Amino acid sequence: MAVDHYENFPVASFLLPARLRPPVRAIYAFARSADDLADEGDAPPATRLAALAAYDAALDRMQLPGIPDSILFAELQSVVKGWKLPLKPFHDLLSAFSQDVVTTRYADFPALLDYCARSANPVGNLMLHLYGAANVDNLRTADAICSGLQIINFLQDVAIDWQKARIYLPLEDLERFGVTETQIADGKVDAAWQALMQFEVQRTRELMLSGAPLALRLPGRIGWELRLVVQGGLRILDRIEAADYDVFRQRPVLGARDWVAIGIAALRMRTPRGSQ
Repeated sequence: MAVDHYENFPVASFLLPARLRPPVRAIYAFARSADDLADEGDAPPATRLAALAAYDAALDRMQLPGIPDSILFAELQSVVKGWKLPLKPFHDLLSAFSQDVVTTRYADFPALLDYCARSANPVGNLMLHLYGAANVDNLRTADAICSGLQIINFLQDVAIDWQKARIYLPLEDLERFGVTETQIADGKVDAAWQALMQFEVQRTRELMLSGAPLALRLPGRIGWELRLVVQGGLRILDRIEAADYDVFRQRPVLGARDWVAIGIAALRMRTPRGSQ
């Protein structure tokens, strides 16, 4: 199953234990389907919101006796019950997808983090539950990693999001550095844009590093999975810097050499990168 549509889901990871692949596929199918309701096609906002509300109600009905008519929700119900997963992360995802329908700007960083808490953090939450590692400290650091990954995706996709009439860079940051929406529309990379993006990259790097200890705490495959995730996110930030913050001409992506460097960095992880 392709993962580019819903980038934070490690559904195709070779490190994912075979026993977890069926529940992860079911969770991913739900997330992807709901994301499509919010973003794909040309349905009006009211129709999209109604469809997402129907999903929300279907989640609650899974707790009632009987099997849902929908194959999607029947499989999800089996996973939720079998693995004793909380429903809140699923409701949070739907809340974020609904927000995407009506919200195209974020006033400040706390508002953006609030969105990430519902659009990205539920993924880490559910994965920790599947691994039986969902304690308070692990959930907190997983949130930092997931929010960091989501923001990295926003930094990569400034131009793509503009085509969707969305800006995920906090408006207070644009104002602080003297960057306008017209400049984003024009793809203009000047000193002001570079200063803005340098600030965003550094703040995101610090967020990722604050979650990095989780990758060293968790044993086995999940620990190695997280090491690669963390180092992959940090590597994309490096690529953005190497491009002088020009994310308009070419979206920063990872190539074969990057993955070699990521693997080496993951093997060498002992203390959070940047503290040496």
